[in-house]
Amino acid sequence: MLLPFRNVVLTGACGGLGQALARELIGQGARVALVGLDTERLAALAAPAEARCKVYTPDVSDGPAMQAMAADWMRRFGPPDLVIANAGVAGGYDTAEADDLAVFRRMLEINLLGAATTFQPFVQPMREQGRGALVGVASIAGWHGMPGNGAYCASKGGLIRYLESLRAELRGTGLTVHTVSPGYIRTALTAGNRFAMPGLLEADAAARQLLAGLAVRREKIVLPRRIGWLSKALDLLPAPLHDRLLRGQPRKPRVGEAGATAIPGLNSQKEKEPPRR
Repeated sequence: MLLPFRNVVLTGACGGLGQALARELIGQGARVALVGLDTERLAALAAPAEARCKVYTPDVSDGPAMQAMAADWMRRFGPPDLVIANAGVAGGYDTAEADDLAVFRRMLEINLLGAATTFQPFVQPMREQGRGALVGVASIAGWHGMPGNGAYCASKGGLIRYLESLRAELRGTGLTVHTVSPGYIRTALTAGNRFAMPGLLEADAAARQLLAGLAVRREKIVLPRRIGWLSKALDLLPAPLHDRLLRGQPRKPRVGEAGATAIPGLNSQKEKEPPRR
């Protein structure tokens, strides 16, 4: 499918779904701002099309840094017609553990605040050009809570509500707002999962489905659709049975445990916290 997007800003482009989206968009001839933290990976993505790609490495939760990135990109190529807030982190969470409070905070900064800082510099320029799509990559984990995964579920649930609010605000302006809720995609974030992952998608297939949904202006995209039906079916169960089923599943590894993925900026965040008495 030939995509209508010619000027794209993409966060979380270093790996997994973001990397697959970048490859697809660049392959279709789009100009793409590649935003992430791994300069080498981003440079390798940009190499086949250096004249229409630019690598940026801000922390997505840093508003001024994201504004500087946006200003530089728009000086080069003008306002984008597609902005994808894809940057995200995952990890287990235990409310009883004091150290996990920093994990919760950092996950909210990246997964939730990061979407707002990604969109903010572009909304007015895109509104002035009268068109454009803002895309937030949430998760079906944001549809309901999961034991041991409270921080991630909260961040993605908050993102879904933020996107819902933004969609209502921008209705009729020419800008569209899209909520993407993936199930399980084979990426570094799911590699350490110790539980069944029904409907597991390869990243390239997920990227193609996501972009196909955007091309037909679908506001809510579930990857794959059948995992959304399964998740909704769980909500039909009586609460005690629902909770018992979920409690029986292995928990996602916490930071520091085997199989856990790194959360960028977590150590520096811990250093900022006041010492515990």
